[in-house]
Amino acid sequence: MVFLIGIRFNKLWKVRSWIGPFRAMPRMLGDLRAHPEKGLLGVRMSMGGRTITLVQYWRSFEQLEAFARNADDPHLESWRAFNRAIGDNGDVGIFHETFRVGAGDHESVYVNMPVMGLAEAGESVQLGKGRDTARTRMSQR
Repeated sequence: MVFLIGIRFNKLWKVRSWIGPFRAMPRMLGDLRAHPEKGLLGVRMSMGGRTITLVQYWRSFEQLEAFARNADDPHLESWRAFNRAIGDNGDVGIFHETFRVGAGDHESVYVNMPVMGLAEAGESVQLGKGRDTARTRMSQR
């Protein structure tokens, strides 16, 4: 499962508005790294303009949902705090996209790259004879 989550600093000068949500993600990731049984397989971060995006790979939707809803995990209180402090005032934006990806329904190709992304969260297979097209590789699964 692939989960994109991010923050956008709509009003950069309103540090008091975005500092809480900005600090919440490292706490959540720290908890997830300390407890791999919760289902996070890997994460990649990118920044562009006023937006920070994390691509997360999860073992299952159910584990992501359990983390999001469990009052003992750091997400739920962070989300409630965001809604109390920010709500819809527009100072800072939060987004997420959730993709259920079935076995054999995806492909990742890395050339002259270290293992990363989905291959790091799952498995990496070498390209070679008989595996030189996406159609061939994906039909062999």
